[in-house]
Amino acid sequence: MGFVASCIEDVANHMGVSHADMYQRMSAIGMIDQYLIPCYNTLHTESRENLTSSLIETLTRWEADAQ
Repeated sequence: MGFVASCIEDVANHMGVSHADMYQRMSAIGMIDQYLIPCYNTLHTESRENLTSSLIETLTRWEADAQ
């Protein structure tokens, strides 16, 4: 869960929103349970910069698809 928390924190900081808001956004679209946790083995090998950019792109795409 430390990895998930750090991902939420990094994306929230980059986007200028609270960690709680980012958790709610990611949770609402299933990004934590369907992407971050199952793909941990692959995602944790990425650089923090690349990972954060990829997560922002994924968040944006998944939110758009959910609407």
